[in-house]
Amino acid sequence: MDKSLMLDPGDFVGVSFWIISAAMVAATFFFFMERDRAVGKWKTSLSVAALVTGIAAMHYFYMRGVWVETGESPTVFRYVDWLLTVPLQITEFYLILAAVTAVAVALFWRLLISSVVMLVAGYIGEVAGAGSSALWPCFIVGLLAWLYIVYEIFIGEASKISASEGTEASKKAFNALRLIVTVGWAIYPLGYIYGYAGSGDSATLNLIYNLADFVNKIAFGVVIWSAATSETPSKTA
Repeated sequence: MDKSLMLDPGDFVGVSFWIISAAMVAATFFFFMERDRAVGKWKTSLSVAALVTGIAAMHYFYMRGVWVETGESPTVFRYVDWLLTVPLQITEFYLILAAVTAVAVALFWRLLISSVVMLVAGYIGEVAGAGSSALWPCFIVGLLAWLYIVYEIFIGEASKISASEGTEASKKAFNALRLIVTVGWAIYPLGYIYGYAGSGDSATLNLIYNLADFVNKIAFGVVIWSAATSETPSKTA
């Protein structure tokens, strides 16, 4: 057997890929199983949470292979994962609000388009790499798209709907999710800056991204699960 294809116990980045692969699978199974405990439209939210971790698990299987075999950053796989899972996470905000009141579809599209712009800009910047003229303009575009999402969920229409129409459970979930999007997602641009303006160390960059995914995707789903299983049928009828 080619030992170069085996996981080195001292490769902490490789170990993190393996741990997160298993954690994403476990989270997916848990969210799908717990869906039966949810009521009303919360079932859809839990299904989306399971899809997020399920898609991430599949991509982490591939990403860990790329890392262990080549030692190179699996940028393409990572952004394919994010291009699928991040819009789904953004969709959760709309689903939470739609579970308790009528919400304009335009709000959903604003949040969705902003998340796609954020990711496409980040991908172009990372593929261009250090020294490229596109690196930092793309970073700025992605950062502005993220800041718009933060604005919308803290000050904009989404925040106002949650405050005025939300139930106790939906408000708790909405507030927790926007904290993750603000604080947890801040790890990604910090990793971008460190990776391309700092040491340029791909190992540290991937470790940062892996830990961020572990917290943001699984914690995001746990928040949905907590709200979905605490809501009573009378509140969602």
